[in-house]
Amino acid sequence: MEGETKAVKRPGKSSDPTKQRESTEKKDPPKDKSLSDEIDPQQTSGDPKLRFGPMPRFPHQRVWTRVVLILALLTVVYYTSKSGKEVPLARQHEVLHQRKQSLECSETYKAEVEHYPGCIPDKCGRLISDSLITTAEAQAMLEIAKRGLNLGGSLGGASILDLHSGALSVGRTFINMYMTEKGKNIYRKSDFDTYKQVRMKIHRAVAQQFKVSPDVLYLTHPTFFSRLTNLPPGTEHDEYWHPHVDKDTYESFHYTSLLYLSDYGEDFDGGRFVFIDKDNVNSTVEPRKGRVSVFTSGKENTHYVERVRSGTRFAMTVSFTCDPKHAIQDPNGKVMKRVPK
Repeated sequence: MEGETKAVKRPGKSSDPTKQRESTEKKDPPKDKSLSDEIDPQQTSGDPKLRFGPMPRFPHQRVWTRVVLILALLTVVYYTSKSGKEVPLARQHEVLHQRKQSLECSETYKAEVEHYPGCIPDKCGRLISDSLITTAEAQAMLEIAKRGLNLGGSLGGASILDLHSGALSVGRTFINMYMTEKGKNIYRKSDFDTYKQVRMKIHRAVAQQFKVSPDVLYLTHPTFFSRLTNLPPGTEHDEYWHPHVDKDTYESFHYTSLLYLSDYGEDFDGGRFVFIDKDNVNSTVEPRKGRVSVFTSGKENTHYVERVRSGTRFAMTVSFTCDPKHAIQDPNGKVMKRVPK
C-alpha cells in the first residue's frame, strides 16, 4: 500500500533498536565500581610492586642476597680487627717530658716476677720520655750504630749490632765484629763510656717508673742497635713486623726499653711502634730522635713495629732482667763467645 513506509537499512547500523542496545553493551560493558575506582597513591607509595610493576627476579635470588650480605660483614670484621682503633701515644712533633700509661700485669708476668723481691712492678705499663737523653748523647749513639752496622748488613730489611757480644748481621747470618780486622779496633773507650752513661740513665728511669730497686734490676742479653729499611726480607729475622711479646721471645726479659735514633716522617716512613691493647685498640708511638720508651715485657704490652716504607730507621734496644743469672756487663770491645745463630 502507498500509505506504508518501508524501513530503509543503512550500512553499518542495525535497524533493530534492541539489537543496537545489546551491541553497544557488548562493546562498552558497564564498569565494575570496585575495579574502576582509582587507587589511592598514599596506599601504594610504599609498595614498589604496585607503583612500578613486579620487581625483577633471578634464580636463587634469596640465597645470593644472603651470600653478599655475609661477605660484606666478614670484610668489615676483617679490616676492623686487623687495624683496630688507633690512639696516638706519642707523636713525632710532640716533646714529652713524661707520658705514662698504667696497665694490669698479665697473669703469667705477675706469677714470674713474684719470685724476685724488690723487682716486682708497682703496676705494669709504659713510659715515654723525650727529656731523658740529651741531643748530643742520641747523636753519639747513632754514630756508634752506623759505624758498626756499615761493616755488615742483612740481605733483608733488618740488621742488628750487639756491642756486648760483637754480633753483627752479615748476609743471612751473624759474625763477631770484634774478630774482624776492621771491627776489632772500631770503637774507642769514650764510645763505650757514652754507651754506659746512656744505659745507666735508662736503667734509673725503669726503676723509678715501676718502683723497683735498681740494685736488683740487671742489664740482660740481647741489647742491640737495629737498622730497618724497606728491603724485602731475606731471612725470618728480617720479618720484624709480626705482633709478639718480648717475654715470650726472650726468656730473660722483664723490662724493655727503646732509644730512638732517627725521626719518623723525616728520616723514614712507616716503622711506628704499635702496642696492641684490649678491645682492639692500638696505641702508637712515632719515633723521635732521643725519645725513650720503656715498658714491662709481659703480654700486657703485646706489640709490633710497622714495616718501614722508605728511608732508614735506627734504634737501640736495652733490656733488663730481675734474674741475676741472666745479667751481663756493659760492653768493652772484648771478644765474647755469645753470637746469635
